[in-house]
Amino acid sequence: MGAGHAHALYVHEHSVAHRLPAHVKIVATFAVTVLIATTPNRQALAFAGLAVLLALVARRSRIPGRFLVARLAVVAPFLLAALFLPFVASGPRIEVFGISVAEAGLWGGFGLAARALLGATASLLLVATTEVPDLLRGLERLRVPALLTQIAAFMVRYLEVIVAEVTRQRRAMTARGYDPRWFWQLKPLAAGLGVLFVRSYERGERVHAAMLARGFTGQLPALVEERPTPRSAWGVAMLVPAAAVLVRLLGAVAELGVGRGAW
Repeated sequence: MGAGHAHALYVHEHSVAHRLPAHVKIVATFAVTVLIATTPNRQALAFAGLAVLLALVARRSRIPGRFLVARLAVVAPFLLAALFLPFVASGPRIEVFGISVAEAGLWGGFGLAARALLGATASLLLVATTEVPDLLRGLERLRVPALLTQIAAFMVRYLEVIVAEVTRQRRAMTARGYDPRWFWQLKPLAAGLGVLFVRSYERGERVHAAMLARGFTGQLPALVEERPTPRSAWGVAMLVPAAAVLVRLLGAVAELGVGRGAW
């Protein structure tokens, strides 16, 4: 995969995070994501600490805040579900600003929103500091099945081709007066999607035939020689999960203290 296929989520900088090996960052991100996913709903201080930790990583990685905020729109459906959860959940109800909501739903919605935002932020920091070819090579070094990494590589490589094909189809339909305004006028669009699927399938067959003709045996050649990962790289990368574990412990202690005080 050439340099021309760099994805739109990558931010070209020269920070420590950018220089770390991809597989090291993948392991660190996975560890932080697991900690975020397993944080109890009521540990608000732990979620706040994790948010501060990710903000510090973003700052040290020189990732603009507006870059992250704009791309966090992908979690909007989860935030919408979290917003409605206190009103539809069952159980004891409390009043918040004069509105009666379910207490369990309120904490559940808070936990859902916090996990969605923090998990997406951790993933964005990974892809913002790692180019796609490096990510794929990192997955290979982590012994992810080669078939999965090859499928992902071709998906990324030919995504631009598919987008260009859609653009040409849209331009051709517009030139022929296609301007849908009602739901029942979407039949030509459905037909166009069918044509796009058939063309993509045929292109895939041609690419596979060309690869076989060039001696493809199921394993892509390694373009970059793998080098041993320095221990210092692992040490730097694991600082973030270690800090996340500390934040989780402090959040649990704080929650326990609040519970004893209430008791």
